[in-house]
Amino acid sequence: MRLWDLFLLVSTPVVIYGLPSKQAPFQVQPENRLLSPDIDDFIEAVLADWKSPGGLGVAVVRGDDDGWQIETKGYGYATLGGSKVSEDTLFCIGSNSKLFNVLATGLLISNNSLAPRVSWDSKIADIVPEWELRDPVASARSTIVDLMSHRTGLPRDDLMYAWADDIHSLLARFKFLRPSAEFRDKWQYNNNMYTLLSYLPTVLLQSKTSYTQYVKEHIFDPLGLSSTTFFGKVAMESGNLAEGITRDQVNRTEDLFGQGTLRSMPYWIPVDGNDGSLLSGAGGVIMSVRDAATWLQTLLLKGRNPLTNETVIPPEIIEKAATGVTVVSGQAIHPALSPVVYGGGQAIMAYQGHTLIEHGGSTPGFRTQIARLPFDNLGVAVFSNDDIYGDQIMDIVKFGIIDKVVSLEQIDWNSLMKAAAVANYEKVLSQKFPRPDNPKPPTALWQGRYKNDAYGEILLCLVGLKWSTLPECSQLIDEVYTTLPGAINPSIPTLVAKWDKIWASHVLLEHFDGDLYNASALNSIATDDGFWVNRQARDELITAEFVIGEDETGFGLTGGIWGAGPGVDPPNGDTVRERAEVWFKKL
Repeated sequence: MRLWDLFLLVSTPVVIYGLPSKQAPFQVQPENRLLSPDIDDFIEAVLADWKSPGGLGVAVVRGDDDGWQIETKGYGYATLGGSKVSEDTLFCIGSNSKLFNVLATGLLISNNSLAPRVSWDSKIADIVPEWELRDPVASARSTIVDLMSHRTGLPRDDLMYAWADDIHSLLARFKFLRPSAEFRDKWQYNNNMYTLLSYLPTVLLQSKTSYTQYVKEHIFDPLGLSSTTFFGKVAMESGNLAEGITRDQVNRTEDLFGQGTLRSMPYWIPVDGNDGSLLSGAGGVIMSVRDAATWLQTLLLKGRNPLTNETVIPPEIIEKAATGVTVVSGQAIHPALSPVVYGGGQAIMAYQGHTLIEHGGSTPGFRTQIARLPFDNLGVAVFSNDDIYGDQIMDIVKFGIIDKVVSLEQIDWNSLMKAAAVANYEKVLSQKFPRPDNPKPPTALWQGRYKNDAYGEILLCLVGLKWSTLPECSQLIDEVYTTLPGAINPSIPTLVAKWDKIWASHVLLEHFDGDLYNASALNSIATDDGFWVNRQARDELITAEFVIGEDETGFGLTGGIWGAGPGVDPPNGDTVRERAEVWFKKL
């Protein structure tokens, strides 16, 4: 788990009184601005302290009887080439897209012309014929609310889906996923369930309207979110899309916050057709903070267009999304914070005694936070293109703005976050054991084809001290040191496989001892100057254990690869397969 998971502060909607019905911006003196000179200096100092190579887009809105105070601004850099962030810079907002998904589902539920009608409690099995889970109880009883509140019993399993998938191929494999908790027992974040929810417009409407078209017609366009889109091509052609920036080859022992070699990350969805991508509903929205300001006003106004006062989203749908269903964290992680509950694309908590509704978003190169304090009529959005520390920077800035605007105690979140980052890194180091000086050799070379029915088939090829003699490995062997520069230690037997997944292009298993291997998911990224490798889950300790069994030979992956929720125990058992989060059988 990355450090920022510990500080993921989310929230949900409440009845709001006294908000102005129509947008009426008013002029204020500089010292009374939401983004005051003091706040500007604070944000610039935070970016400098974390040595951020990127920047931030910030939107703050506040309403009272006199109208709306609306301020948007950019800080730092949108690209490695030096372009500055502005209020029109576009960011991928990641899982902040999920709220649009839930609200679109609510619009379908409120559609009186649907036949048959659906409700929040409609069972997925009655709506989607292909729906089937391994747990028969969850398969039969899961409802729309169960999916949107992450309580189906399934972990994330983010490495199961590939760019080649569509909703049908994905749905067909859900029944092979091992549940990590009992149905409705634990909150476990799950992108797959939001992918399914985004399929509902196509299933329920006679027109078979795509999800992206439905959201554009019923939410984006009526609210005037003119630059907001699901399509990377549209965003790139606008000239306003920020680059995600990451830090490669950082000596973290020497400087945990160092920049190393700065890399521009390609837009994370390589192809998005007319209907968007597989992950449009889970994380596909692209937005500027100018549009985010309008979106925050809409949420504070419980679904009304801030310019026209027209109801675009019925208030009961906004309220449903922000009504807690599952417990994310039953204990507060700081005296200023409360336990956290989750509705649909919204987390709800208290911050210094004030109700806070928010959600985070994360895609390669981008991090976002969209938060509102309904009883204070305040909304804050912070978008970052710092791939490594964007989460911490956003939370620091978000809380700093809230503290200042609402006149709360000004907590030094910057120092707290930096201390937590150091503590987390030290914990990771303490959990890593060096490879034995004289490791036991593996029982077999273990190269060959393996399959998990949900994750698919992989071909493991031996590289390093010995090279694979399998004919089908010849292409990978010819290119491995070019496409994965610096990733392979030639002195250690290593198994490598191509893996056409959304979050990884290769999987690497480096021999540790006996039949135990350290596993990594890698993403090979091509540039004009060759390839570089983005390591996924670099702080997680994923282990692959091989075994020759009486009935089945294969390997099991453990250590968090399935992405179970907080407080969920790893699987246990007497055999490698029983203990595996994900089991691959030898073909």
